[in-house]
Amino acid sequence: MDFHGGEVTFTYRDRKDNNTLKLTTVDSGEFIRRFLLHVLPPGFMKIRHFGFLANKQKKETIQLCRKLISDDSQQPKCEKKTSSELMLDLTGIDITRCPCCREGTMIIVMEIPYPARRVYRYSASGYMDSS
Repeated sequence: MDFHGGEVTFTYRDRKDNNTLKLTTVDSGEFIRRFLLHVLPPGFMKIRHFGFLANKQKKETIQLCRKLISDDSQQPKCEKKTSSELMLDLTGIDITRCPCCREGTMIIVMEIPYPARRVYRYSASGYMDSS
């Protein structure tokens, strides 16, 4: 990395061009902007899954790991359950029953739409509401 006359020259790896190392020069403000894109706001933690835990081929790679350690068991199949079935299994509470009399089955008459989510952006001076 080199800094002269308000411009920063640095190397980067061009993944589209066979992972070759290349040089680029940008002004100092642009370099700081690009650098700060990688800084997380306070309280956030970066978590990355790579290797056999990467999402792209997790099912195949975990099966390969099981094969390599001589574990012939198959991955457990994930059952698709509704939210009311999950709640009943986990807590024993049937959320389809009336909460007052515990008799009869409640029916969805209308769904109330949620308000649009607010997007918060972080700046040097703190959080800003973009809505």
